[in-house]
This record gives sequence, C-alpha cells and structure tokens, in this order.
Amino acid sequence: MTATAVPVPDREVLRPARLRPADMVRVGAVGLRTRPLRAFLSALGIAIGIAAMVAVVGISSSSRADLDRALAALGTNLLTVGPGSTLTGGQSQLPSPAERMVAGIDGVESVSAVGRIPDAKVYRNDRIPEVQTNGLATYAARTSLRSTVGAELADGTWLNAATARYPAVVLGAAAAERLGVGHAGQDTQVLVGGRWFTVVGILQRAPLAPELDAAALVGWPVAARELGFDEHATTVYTRSTEASVEAVRAVLAATANPEAPSEVQVSRPSDALAARRATDEAFTGLLLGLGAVALLVGGVGVANTMVISVLERRAEIGLRRSLGATRGQIRGQFLAESLLLSALGGLGGAVLGLGVTTGYALYQGWPTAVPPWALAGGVAATLLIGGLAGLYPAIRAARLSPTEALATP
Repeated sequence: MTATAVPVPDREVLRPARLRPADMVRVGAVGLRTRPLRAFLSALGIAIGIAAMVAVVGISSSSRADLDRALAALGTNLLTVGPGSTLTGGQSQLPSPAERMVAGIDGVESVSAVGRIPDAKVYRNDRIPEVQTNGLATYAARTSLRSTVGAELADGTWLNAATARYPAVVLGAAAAERLGVGHAGQDTQVLVGGRWFTVVGILQRAPLAPELDAAALVGWPVAARELGFDEHATTVYTRSTEASVEAVRAVLAATANPEAPSEVQVSRPSDALAARRATDEAFTGLLLGLGAVALLVGGVGVANTMVISVLERRAEIGLRRSLGATRGQIRGQFLAESLLLSALGGLGGAVLGLGVTTGYALYQGWPTAVPPWALAGGVAATLLIGGLAGLYPAIRAARLSPTEALATP
C-alpha cells in the first residue's frame, strides 16, 4: 500500500480589521470627551478667529446693503453746481440766471437752489455771545429744495409759498441739535440775523446734501427783504433722468456760467457715498487680515493640544498598536480628533459671528446681510487649519512603536 501525501492547509493570514469612517469619528471623539476643558479652550481659539472673520464680513455687507438701500431711495441722479475759484484764487459767483438756465437743459427733471447769507448768524436767544455761532449757516432756500434733494422732515412742515415770505425757518438736523430745539411750533423761535424766526420744521439728516444738516433755511423772499440776501445762488441742485445724468453733467458748468465755466464746480453727491463704500471695503480687508491672524492663533492652539495629547497618550497608542491597530489607523484617529476639534470651533464661530452681525445690524437699523460664502468659507478654513495643525501630531503618533510606547511611564 502506497502512502499518499496529505496536503497541509496554509495558515490563515490575519489582517487588521478595517475601521469605517463612522468608527474613525467615534474613536477620534473619545479624546475630546476625556479632556473636555482642553478641547473647549482649543475650540474657543478657533471660534474667536472665525467669529471675527464672519462678523467683519457680515457687518461690512450689512453696511453696504443699507447704503445701497439709501441710494436706491434717494437716487443717484442728483447733481450740484456751485461756485469755484477764480484765476486769481478768489471765490467766484454764479450768475443770477444760473438756476433758470440749468433748468432748460434737456434731461433735467427738477431744479432747486440755496443761497448762503454770510452775515445772518443763528442763535437760540439774544443772550448768547456773538462769537458762539456753533458753526451754523443761514441759507435762503427755494420751496422745491426738499423734494429735489430728497430730504425728509423729522418734525413740523417744510417752507411753502406762504411761509417763505414771512420769518419762518426750517432747521437742519445738526442745527436743531446744537440749538437745543427738539420740536417745531409757533412757540419755538430762534434768532436769525438779529430777527426772530419761528421754527416751522426740522429736517432729518440729508445724506446727499450734508451742508443742509448744520443750516437754518429761510424763504427766498424773506431773505432778500429782511436779511440782505443778494439773491445769488451758491448751490444749484438738479435731478436728471438716469439715462441722461452724464450728458447733463458734461454741460452743467458751461450752462450755469457761460462766461467762465472753469470757475464752476459740478459734483455728484452719490459719488461721495460710493467713495465711502470703497473705504469701507478697504477697512474690511484690514479687519479680515486681523481675523485671519486670530484664526492662525487658533490653529496653533489646536496643534499644541494635539501634540500634548500624543505625549500624554503614548501608553494608549502602544496598547492599540499591540492589539493590532495599524499606523494608518492611529494616524487617522488623531487626525479625526483634530478635525472634530476644528469643526466644533468653526461651527461655533460661524454662529457667534452671525449673532454679532445680527445684533449690530439691528442696533444700527441696517438689514442683516451675511454672505453664505463667509459662513461656508469660515468653516472650510477651520477644517483646513485643523487638518494641517493635526497632521504632524498624527504622523508622530503613528510612528511610535508598541514597545516604545508601552515602556513610557
């Protein structure tokens, strides 16, 4: 009988169990739960940086949204004409028919004007020293001025054909505040050019005509009769159709003063608001840089936390390696812990920044406008910072050999 060889089965090769992503997240969360205070402080550093970035972008966007809303309400088709400088450096003067000539330009919808009365000082009563003028100016105003510049009344009424002939005055917002006048009425009077004028109205602040805020506005006829006004306009305001604004602007100087157009200044008040918006954007860039620095500091905090965590948990790492955990699994555990820590800080910072923006916008009366990209970008930035900050500690943990780690006291 011949003996037959019995095949010996190969020994089964044991492979380490694979960790699913969900398991990796749970393992990474263990380190955060066992050290809650340290995790909270590290996440707080990230949250402050993200909150700063989101709040800066949100507040700036809300401010611009309010400015856009104001421009839409006031219109960007207001142009102003005023006297410039003469060739000798003196102050020029608009000719008397300038207002009428400007009104004849094609595309101009409405025209109004004011004329400054330099010798008519404004006082609350006759006991105030003459030198204490509070920086207030007196203007003769056309009755069409308020509708042309888009000014709103805070109290009382505007000048009309009747009150423009009598000692009645409308105060700008800053003028009323400096004079201590809180309301308009028959019993409220101020001294204008040595004569008593009844305050019939108070204006709100005029964004497109800020010179009116610190002014006392009286009727054109009474200014000529009682205050020595020479009836020369110092500023002519024009409203044009949106399509013809630039064409009107090009001919305004030559129309207002045909003999010396170079001595006329033409401006578009909304351009100043647009310049302010550009300044806000530059300021936003600066603050974003500060927010980025705060975010970087938070990332350093995460890296520091993870490095200390690796040093403190060498025994745990050695035990896991002895039980079969691979270097990749150890690396994934600490990287997941770092990403979770950063995600908590990023989400908390986004919520905090949104809350700060909303509260500040409500306080200022602005619409709340936080761009979605700011929230998403903030969270994405924290994950990127967290991943980079946790990469070195994760690699360092994975390189520890089981014997070296278990031998650590």
